[in-house]
Amino acid sequence: MSIQRSQSIYERAQAVIPGGVNSPVRGCRSVGADPVFVSQGDGASIWDVDGNRYLDLIGSWGPLILGHAHRDILDTIKEMLSMGTTFGAPTEVEVKFAETLREAVPSMEMVRAVSSGTEATMSALRLARGFTNRAKIIKADGGYHGHADCLLVAAGSGAATLGIPGSAGVPEGAARDTIVVPYNDLASVEMFCQGGDVAAMIIEPVAGNMGLVEPLPGYLEGLREITRKHGTLLIFDEVMTGFRVAYGGAQERYGVVPDLTTIGKIIGGGLPAAAFGGAAAIMQKLAPLGPVYQAGTLSGNPLAMAAGLKMMEILARPGTYDRLEHLGRRLGDGLLAAATAANVPAVMNRVGSMLTLFFTKGPVTNYETAKLADTNRFGAFFRGMRERGVFLPPSQFEAMFISLAHTDEDVDQIVAAARETLAA
Repeated sequence: MSIQRSQSIYERAQAVIPGGVNSPVRGCRSVGADPVFVSQGDGASIWDVDGNRYLDLIGSWGPLILGHAHRDILDTIKEMLSMGTTFGAPTEVEVKFAETLREAVPSMEMVRAVSSGTEATMSALRLARGFTNRAKIIKADGGYHGHADCLLVAAGSGAATLGIPGSAGVPEGAARDTIVVPYNDLASVEMFCQGGDVAAMIIEPVAGNMGLVEPLPGYLEGLREITRKHGTLLIFDEVMTGFRVAYGGAQERYGVVPDLTTIGKIIGGGLPAAAFGGAAAIMQKLAPLGPVYQAGTLSGNPLAMAAGLKMMEILARPGTYDRLEHLGRRLGDGLLAAATAANVPAVMNRVGSMLTLFFTKGPVTNYETAKLADTNRFGAFFRGMRERGVFLPPSQFEAMFISLAHTDEDVDQIVAAARETLAA
């Protein structure tokens, strides 16, 4: 497999872009590889600049649930493009977008559109603090909610602890009011909420940034009970899970209703878009109605809103999530069977069309147990799969995403590549 042009472009990129990439994980450094530069995508496949084809299990990190270059999405964008790209003034398509999003996720009684998941989570937390007049927030160890200062926090030895900055450039003051607790641990949340000074707990209802980790039975229900008892808002970060694990997101799948929801990726139809929303009484604290300021020049831009509307329309069709469940189950079972056949210790965590193969004896229920995975083995697996035409997320601690464009034959090809790679 030739990657000569990719290597040449990568050399140019490193001279003008830090690390040669515009988002760190794309650099592939944790898996001992250089990035390949993509030239196009179609359906379940992408091609690099050297003409190599790969079956794609990244899907732009989740948004492309229909696959690449879906014709209905492209036609919708073209139609809207002929009328303009952005106006800095309200459009009807923004209203239709919010109405459709509310129908899909009823807890989002009112919606504010933004342009990225980081904007959504940052704004939701500011709103929670403004609504409750409290400063502290709780997040889970290994939970990623964007790169706002107060969220770039690491836990100490997996124990519940007050946050310390997890990135250079984040002042201690920004992290001081962020409390980090283990995922799937209700006792630590109860302990910190008892003080009555926690504005919100933000949680991925299905964790996707420590690898895929599912909530244990009763965990989300317990969070809802604890936060309600102590007057703390519960924020579900559904940037990954929204329209992915069910049409109405994880809150539909698990039957737990948060106070605020952040959502992104899929709702942009492949363009940059996200949103946050929740109970009207909370959302009305936002400017221009209330004292909590939030703004964005390109928020709700008509191209992304139109693409997102079309995406939601397609996903609402009967049988969509049955098909995604079928593909996810076949892929997850096949990858785990490939590891078992090669006598490689592995755990498969899957929820719908999101999944992670952890190279560990398991089980994996939080970040501490996820970190026991053999990252060197994963790096070798990544490189072997890429050589065999399969594009995996370049990190043991990221989720794979399967799309409606994948076929059963594609899944068989991916599993066959895994058997060869793991046997080698």
